[in-house]
Amino acid sequence: MERKMAMLETKIKGGSFVIEDVEPEAIVTPEDFSEEQRMMVETTRDYVEGEVLPNDEALEKLDYELTVKLMRKAGELGLLGADIPEEYGGLGLDKVSSTLIGETLTKASGFALSIGAHVGIGTLPIVFFGTPEQKSKYLPDLATGAKIAAYCLTEPSSGSDALGAKTTAKLSEDGSHYVLNGSKIFITNAGFADIFIVYAKVDGKDFTAFIVERGMEGFTIGPEEKKMGIKGSSTCPLFFEDVKVPVGNLLGEIGRGHVIAFNILNIGRFKLGAGCLGAAKEAIELSAKYANERTQFGKALTSFPLIGKKLAEMNIHTYVTECMVYRTSGLVDAALKDIDHQQPDSGQLSAKGIAEYALECSINKVFASEALDFVADEGVQIHGGYGFTQEYKIERIYRDSRINRIFEGTNEINRLLIPGTLLKKAAKGELPLMQKAQALQSDLMSIVSVPDSGGVLEQEGHLVSMAKKVFLMIGGLAAQKYGAALEKQQEILSNLADLMIAVYAMESVLLRTRKLIAKGGEAKAKLAVQMTTVYVHEAFADIERIAKESLAAMESGDMLRTQLSILKKLAKNSPIDSVSMKREIAARVIQSEKYAVS
Repeated sequence: MERKMAMLETKIKGGSFVIEDVEPEAIVTPEDFSEEQRMMVETTRDYVEGEVLPNDEALEKLDYELTVKLMRKAGELGLLGADIPEEYGGLGLDKVSSTLIGETLTKASGFALSIGAHVGIGTLPIVFFGTPEQKSKYLPDLATGAKIAAYCLTEPSSGSDALGAKTTAKLSEDGSHYVLNGSKIFITNAGFADIFIVYAKVDGKDFTAFIVERGMEGFTIGPEEKKMGIKGSSTCPLFFEDVKVPVGNLLGEIGRGHVIAFNILNIGRFKLGAGCLGAAKEAIELSAKYANERTQFGKALTSFPLIGKKLAEMNIHTYVTECMVYRTSGLVDAALKDIDHQQPDSGQLSAKGIAEYALECSINKVFASEALDFVADEGVQIHGGYGFTQEYKIERIYRDSRINRIFEGTNEINRLLIPGTLLKKAAKGELPLMQKAQALQSDLMSIVSVPDSGGVLEQEGHLVSMAKKVFLMIGGLAAQKYGAALEKQQEILSNLADLMIAVYAMESVLLRTRKLIAKGGEAKAKLAVQMTTVYVHEAFADIERIAKESLAAMESGDMLRTQLSILKKLAKNSPIDSVSMKREIAARVIQSEKYAVS
């Protein structure tokens, strides 16, 4: 086990992107997809277009029987077993492949969520933390869809505060089973699921996970919630009244349920990012096609620069999201790929590997969900009045999008987790964060040279470097001023999170585009270069604004003026002609009538 732990230690450290530079070759990008991975995309796309979309109307009305039937069809194709090891009936694919499947499924709207919840948060707790007996018993059926899974964490009085759960579990006198009492709400797949991952407190205090089966006496499922969106997915409350759960169904260790819950949520967060990516691509395609067909004042909508600007910005947001999602999937894949799930220490190793990139998973969740909201909103705007009607799918994408900022931990909670996780890693000595912040202080008074804009992406690389310095500057001041009380300064923590999100996004898009240039030359990568240039400059403007707001909250008088002067030096850059660049980006999207990278 020590050897395996050492292997994990050699991976890129989670959170290190704020203090270290990364080479383009170190990240996974869509251009790296293998032929096998591309074939999996085709299989998924054929399944969605051939099996799911013809039943779209019925699925949106929440037909349990049809949903289960189509999920089992997905199981026959291997789409439910990507993350399940081969020895338990799955395909044992890498995380990049399963992310690709998740992205491609999103065209199936709410039905995609049914599959996503089943293969992700529903099945992975058993994959990562189940005993060999539990894996042998449940995983083969979960891989085929013979059994459907659900994840049950949220309660009426505990949403973001998951550990405040009130559902209890008490060991029977003969030691043969646990007696569960309590309730859960907002449970995806509840209406037709067979296997439920349920969290309860043993003796009212030890937060623990259990595998509960449909049909256990005292276990009842409430009515469907009437939701704003994702209408094609089942969402019900659950009730437990003296439910007897065999001791063999205890998942993981007593009192260690949080290890399972939070690490599975981390996986769910970056997979949610993939779902948002797929939906954003569809919204661009729908909007570009509509704008080409719709005429006003005798001309196609796409001939108007402001419509083009919207399509360009939608495409840029989606490109950045794609860069982040596959960079993160590559990191998680590297952390988990060497784990033998038949070994007794696999759960511990899985938890360590997933936790390593917890803040990157949160970053993906926040950025992708807000990017999709932006893209969907602009898509509705391009459709005009028709976008407000159910005749056009962009209306559904808009409604379905809204939940993404709420589930898998609200964006507000994730914004607190991002800097909080980084500070904990620093406190444990896993990252030299404070040392880097202190070293920066001696350099801040020196003049920052700005490269001219002659070299391709040279200035953008400089801005990414300066963005990291700005984060260290603001983060260092916050840690110095507030100390342990920083956790109470939620506005500052949220600003630090936004700085980290921007750094990760800027660097991800820069690295991918540099990789594209190295592979095919600058001319072929022209569109990517333009999108990278625009995004990095606009994101850096946000960084400067956030930094100013943070400084004004922490300092005053001469000290504030001094800090603002330093920030001004760090933020010095040459402006770009984003208007012309966005027009060229828009022209490519309009021509292709879909999301475009080249």
